[in-house]
Amino acid sequence: MKRYLVLEDGNIYSGQAFGADTNAFGELVFSTGMSGYQESITDQSYNGEILMFTFPLIGNYGINRDDYESITPTCKGVVVHELARRSSNWRMDLSLDDYLKQNNIPGISGIDTRAVTRHIRSKGALKAVLVDEITDTTVSDLKKASLPKDEVATSTTSKPYSVPAIGKKIVLVDFGLKLSILRELSARNCNIVVLPADSSAEDVLSHDPDGVMLSNGPGDPKDVPTALDMIRGVEKEVPLFGICLGHQLFALANGANTFKMKFGHRGFNHPVRELATGRIDFTSQNHGYAVDRDSLKDTELEVTHEEINDQTVEGIKHKIYPAFSVQYHPDAAPGPHDADYLFDRFIQMIDENKEKGKVSHD
Repeated sequence: MKRYLVLEDGNIYSGQAFGADTNAFGELVFSTGMSGYQESITDQSYNGEILMFTFPLIGNYGINRDDYESITPTCKGVVVHELARRSSNWRMDLSLDDYLKQNNIPGISGIDTRAVTRHIRSKGALKAVLVDEITDTTVSDLKKASLPKDEVATSTTSKPYSVPAIGKKIVLVDFGLKLSILRELSARNCNIVVLPADSSAEDVLSHDPDGVMLSNGPGDPKDVPTALDMIRGVEKEVPLFGICLGHQLFALANGANTFKMKFGHRGFNHPVRELATGRIDFTSQNHGYAVDRDSLKDTELEVTHEEINDQTVEGIKHKIYPAFSVQYHPDAAPGPHDADYLFDRFIQMIDENKEKGKVSHD
């Protein structure tokens, strides 16, 4: 069956329908990853977006029960060049086509995704729809449509929950977290309490945490103003580590600014340099907003990492408090694990803060 990808600038691409038999509306974004489509589709950072893969063949190893980054995917649609006719992998439970049907997400294949990607890189991020029929008002209606601003509210957990262990107590504030963050903390025997995005500093500190993590998540960080007071109240009490959206919120809470990028960073091959050491990590990234470097000048924050290709800010730390953040995903999943040492650095920061507290108390 025919399906169409329509962009707000009037460009129309014809392809074949797969997945759910429904229309989709969202911002069209592209990922340059060669694998990891299951993790990407289930990443809550894609909430409200139509996800396009530049790698030409998608779906060849199906969907399995181990690689989910969230239980309920919230991306709006999937765009591929070629959908694998037959999926095969010993871990596979179902095909990508069947998975999208189960979750009411439409897909389109037969699209020259690299050509569309070049178009987005030239024009910038664009609103788009997936439709089975084009009318006289399809493009004009698309131009008038507004993108949602409640992505975090529809991605976060509605209730607190715990992932118990015998180690350090970590409160993880969920703005749309990836399960791989929980896996990395659990691998370090952390006793984790996950709280909703609208939690206050009092809520967080009532759990007497050794450290606090701010998770990744979707959308514009300026659409989550309630998190800023929470961060300001927490960072002066316990060590804090922010990832992706958590990084942007940490910056905003301390007086910096963020901006929307032309087409964002989405993929698993972004080189990042640590300024203090010159160390270069290849990183997994998924974001359409970034921290404004110039806005950091009058704050208590300093840049620790930058993206080599475009020099965007990829990491910051507080000059006074034991708090830092990175724009990329040290948990990877999918992607390289070059930066997973940052979880160890967070644990070390907690130990050092406890030791400092003992010395001060003595």
